[in-house]
Amino acid sequence: MELTTVWFVLIAFLWVGYFVLEGFDFGVGILLRVLGRDEPERRALVTTIGPVWDGNEVWLVVAAGATFAAFPEWYATLFSGFYLPLFAILVALILRGVALEYRGKRDDLPWRSRMDTLIAVGSLLPAVLWGITFANLVRGVPLDSSYEYVGSLGDLFSPFALLGGLTFTAVFVAHGAIFLALRTTDDLRERANRRAATTGVVAAILAGLFLAWTQQLRGDRWSLIVAGLAVLALLGGVAANRARREGWAFAGTALAIALAVTSLFVAMFPAVMPSTLDPSSTLTTAAAASTPYTLKILTVIAAIFTPLVMLYQGWTYWVFRKRVTVEPVAVS
Repeated sequence: MELTTVWFVLIAFLWVGYFVLEGFDFGVGILLRVLGRDEPERRALVTTIGPVWDGNEVWLVVAAGATFAAFPEWYATLFSGFYLPLFAILVALILRGVALEYRGKRDDLPWRSRMDTLIAVGSLLPAVLWGITFANLVRGVPLDSSYEYVGSLGDLFSPFALLGGLTFTAVFVAHGAIFLALRTTDDLRERANRRAATTGVVAAILAGLFLAWTQQLRGDRWSLIVAGLAVLALLGGVAANRARREGWAFAGTALAIALAVTSLFVAMFPAVMPSTLDPSSTLTTAAAASTPYTLKILTVIAAIFTPLVMLYQGWTYWVFRKRVTVEPVAVS
């Protein structure tokens, strides 16, 4: 296997890890003011992701860094053509991170309410925009012969791209609701379970439509098989949630996200950014890759540090695996 293919697979793996882990983070944030009826409940919801949310974002940083190092032309074209959506994602993630860190710094309900709003908005906006971004990577964008984006901002918001945004958001909400059902207790757990049941059905319908449309645009036999398995895994997760098997339900939605993202990358390979103007202007992995020597050095570094990062993050999840209870506010 050529190193360009190896690094494409590795970058796909990093994006899979990011969306599986950050996906439930986004879902919890979007549901924060929906499921949390008062301050103790919202504090419990934030606590479920408090120890892990920043570690989940490491996958995004590494994915972006790996793309820059292994496929600089892809990185440059992506960040120039999608500058405004990606900048909006960055701002939203910063505000969300600040809100999560500073929410408990003041014992003031209006302050915490404002932070909760920032968490919700900072979770919803990236979910929608990531769906739009990846939909455009599959569909293609206007590129000239120099691989420069020559379209307008409006070109990024086609019906297919908007469906991608809705699908990513719905799947993340269902994933987050099941995560909350797995991590909380009593009435909050019951409401999270019911919310997961309704959002899961919507997510499955949207995912089926989006992946079917993806196959029509760029799919092949393998991407079709993976996409079909993704929909089945999502339906299995919804069924397990209805049976009150939250562990299996979370595994189902996590597997569904992993398979769905994998199917998108399978459909993309080797044309990482197709041109809608001229097929000869399509950016491929070969045209976007760094030199073979650079890829060899990167491969050695990745082989050493990737397992270490995965082991550390797995240990973090094991340490903070217990359910979170709703504790009443102390009255002085």
